[in-house]
Amino acid sequence: MSGLRGVIEFLTASGGMHGWAMATAAVVSAAAAVVGSLLVVRRMSLIGDAISHAVLPGIVVGVLLGGRPGGPLATLGAVAAALLTVWLAELLRGKARLSEDAAAGVVFTTLFAAGVALLSAAASRVDVDPGCVLYGMLELVPFDTVELAWLEVPRAFLGGLLVLAGVLAVLWLSWRQQLATAFDADAAAVVGLPAKAMTTGLLCATAVVTVASFEAVGAVIVVAMLVVPAATAELLVATLPRLILVAVGLAVASACSGYAVAWQAETNAAGMIAVMLGVGYAAAVLIAPDGMLARGTASLRLAWRVVCEDVLAEAWRAEEVGAALPASPRGGLAGMLAAWWLTRRGRLLPGGRLSEQGRGQAEMVVRSHRLWETWLGRHVRLPLDHLHPPAEWIEHYLGAEMRQRLEAEMAHTPAGSVAADPHGSTIPPER
Repeated sequence: MSGLRGVIEFLTASGGMHGWAMATAAVVSAAAAVVGSLLVVRRMSLIGDAISHAVLPGIVVGVLLGGRPGGPLATLGAVAAALLTVWLAELLRGKARLSEDAAAGVVFTTLFAAGVALLSAAASRVDVDPGCVLYGMLELVPFDTVELAWLEVPRAFLGGLLVLAGVLAVLWLSWRQQLATAFDADAAAVVGLPAKAMTTGLLCATAVVTVASFEAVGAVIVVAMLVVPAATAELLVATLPRLILVAVGLAVASACSGYAVAWQAETNAAGMIAVMLGVGYAAAVLIAPDGMLARGTASLRLAWRVVCEDVLAEAWRAEEVGAALPASPRGGLAGMLAAWWLTRRGRLLPGGRLSEQGRGQAEMVVRSHRLWETWLGRHVRLPLDHLHPPAEWIEHYLGAEMRQRLEAEMAHTPAGSVAADPHGSTIPPER
């Protein structure tokens, strides 16, 4: 309860300043995550990056024409700049024969630089802080409010909330078309769906989200908000609806935690939000179903299985000549640990002899090895001393079905049955 009380006190302190700032960051991040999910799935993240930078001159022109940051004129200018960005990138691809990433890089860096220069030149005539536009000033958002019924609401929060609602409404209305174009826009166009209209609408939505976001987090940080939550969610889930939900959840969580950490560390809130997004992505890389931790665990399990099967096969071959498994089986320390573990599991008996269960498993390993040696000897015609290494590797991966196929295939060759391998060793029967 004390922890909950502390959170409530933090959110309501100074007239709810922290609460409104975190709410603004949350709605802005959520809107960016929804749009960014479609960008990431369609592999258009670089275009989203380009648009989020290239809208800056459109915003500045809108303000110079009498609008205000986040207002209709600024939004219209941003959308126009976004469409100009796409058109110029396509022009460079067609005329200058640049690759897609190079064309987008040339256009967005040029337009962004033009926006910065225009913003710096017009700073004395318009009420726009260049630092705020580039990096945001989330901490000051609660002080610019509008009266909504009986409540003073931050202007940036209201704008972000309206954009989020609009994005969700359009997504719901065009869900089937978005789903079809998300994974294969060309196929969607072939069957008559408005793929180009969906793409244009997505780019316009990116521009609108950028305009709604730059006042709070800046034009630079919005790139992270567009790409990172969706890229993180893509590692964790496999369907588009879940991807969008997870991306929005990660974006909101990063926005709130980033602001709280930034306030305690006395640093820029927008930058810390981007850092938290990066931390979330790094965690997903580790814990995702196909992440580093899962792959590493699978590799260790495979290596351990191979060592154990090698020890069982060594014990079987030793029994074949009337001996027992050596006290120090091959594999060094790993082999000794495997022998101890196999004894604990009942595959090996004291003295290095195989139990009935261990013998069955060992026979299948040896059978796989000798069948593969036989197949190589008949079809590849390797020298006898070259047959063992590839068979020693493949013996751990041949299942019962493949062993039966190999045996059946070789039984119909002129050499006939496969009772023994090329070295004259007996091939154990299938259990």
